[in-house]
Amino acid sequence: MSNTAANRAGFLAIELDGAGWDGADISRAVLSAESAGFHAATFTDTPVPGRANALQRAAFAGPVTRSIALAPEVDTVYTEPFHISTQLASLDYVSGGRAGWIVTAAEAPETAAAVGRASVTGAALGQEAAASIEVSRRLWDSWEDDAVIRDVATGRYIDVDKLHYVDFETPAGFAGSGYSVKGPSIIPRPLQGQLPVLAPASLLGEVPVDAVDAVLVSAPTAELLAAEVRDVRARVGASLAVIAELDVVLDSRGQAAAGRVAAAGALNDGGRAAFAGTAAELSDFLESLLAEADGVRLHPASLFVDLEELGRLVLPELRRRGALRPVAQDGTFRDLLGLERPASRYAPAAANTGK
Repeated sequence: MSNTAANRAGFLAIELDGAGWDGADISRAVLSAESAGFHAATFTDTPVPGRANALQRAAFAGPVTRSIALAPEVDTVYTEPFHISTQLASLDYVSGGRAGWIVTAAEAPETAAAVGRASVTGAALGQEAAASIEVSRRLWDSWEDDAVIRDVATGRYIDVDKLHYVDFETPAGFAGSGYSVKGPSIIPRPLQGQLPVLAPASLLGEVPVDAVDAVLVSAPTAELLAAEVRDVRARVGASLAVIAELDVVLDSRGQAAAGRVAAAGALNDGGRAAFAGTAAELSDFLESLLAEADGVRLHPASLFVDLEELGRLVLPELRRRGALRPVAQDGTFRDLLGLERPASRYAPAAANTGK
């Protein structure tokens, strides 16, 4: 998927990490983002004691929203792949087919100790991510679309001939502890067939390009971001969506962005490109960036302060300029990324043409 002359309009996602941890805060944040016209909301999974994880927060947001796609970050190193697959499939059901998965794989010695395994580093992180993606995709396909028959006459709920073993084993040379997954999944195939899988560009290499549907691109500064997007596009081709990552702080409530940055400290402590300025300046910057990227994920410095300015000034202006595509009511995340719904790889007569 790439922006062409015939399809320049892009999409915007917003990170909701600052929304809080209880249901009221999550509802307020995701409904505000949906009302503002964002196409997708993402949920960071920074471990905090007593806090619902990213997938749980996304699941809470699913039933209260209608159009916005929901993509939690889910760790692939210290989380069992079988659990990842089934929990994400459940998210797809509760959201009506709007779920996605942002793959993460990071060094986490404390997490490793908590689950009783050695810490994973270097290239092994990407190998863990690649294996987890493959397991999840196989498990999502392990139920054919028509496996649930609800045959009252015979008392059968499923056609067992349409459930399949996935028979996954980690490949030779796998750096971590090898494992196998037999399958099938314990829940039916997701509504989208396959959830869109998003991964940071830093994982590409160990994670094959054809294993993911979208790539998240970062850069040290805002000035370098468009060039980095072009570089990644050249590496992955036109079949994947390329999504730029941008920290944002805006002039708001009588306070200049520079003053807000000074008060809060460094803006881009996550290593992402950062923008600080007026809503008009951000509109200009995003318009030019969306000419290169399929989408942009915004990380607001203060969620509700910056979300107010984004919804009031930035998104309406980008829509007026034709830089943003319309928000599709009752669409799926795959629709947003321009992906067809693929057939199960295990369906005997189906031509499997997608991930």
